[in-house]
Amino acid sequence: MTDEIRAEVESLEGMSVRELRTRYAEVCGDGSRSSNRRWLTRRIAWRLQAQAEGDLTQRARARAAELARDADLRVRPPSDWEGSGVALGAAVRTVTGSVARRPDERLPIAGTVLTREFKGVEHRVTVLSNGFEHEGTSYRSLSAVAHAITGSHWNGYLFFGLTKPPKESP
Repeated sequence: MTDEIRAEVESLEGMSVRELRTRYAEVCGDGSRSSNRRWLTRRIAWRLQAQAEGDLTQRARARAAELARDADLRVRPPSDWEGSGVALGAAVRTVTGSVARRPDERLPIAGTVLTREFKGVEHRVTVLSNGFEHEGTSYRSLSAVAHAITGSHWNGYLFFGLTKPPKESP
């Protein structure tokens, strides 16, 4: 890379996104809808180098096109996929069975009642086999129970004293 190109690429780092989009249009010949600074900087730098030192050969372009045709480029399923009943990327097949869940070692056995006083009120939570019960409402996690009690996010195990808080470094 020549010193002139290197200086121009380095100057891109100090530009605003608006300036980068303008420079992209100048260098590439068309506008960009992207506001991603890193993407714009890389594309402009690549284009400047390609203009100065030569673009890809026809053979390299053909190989890239061939690879792109063979690649599965979809990152998200199509919007109409949900109701189609078709699995992506493979033939349709159904697998049945149960998955063994290892219970969390910090959690007491089902039927245990956890108590916690918060703002002068004692709260009692019953551990169920598939969740927790507090004041007649079932919750999937202790964090959800702690959130219902406090109104803010808490680690449920920490809130109910099932784990020790991390030690502060000196």
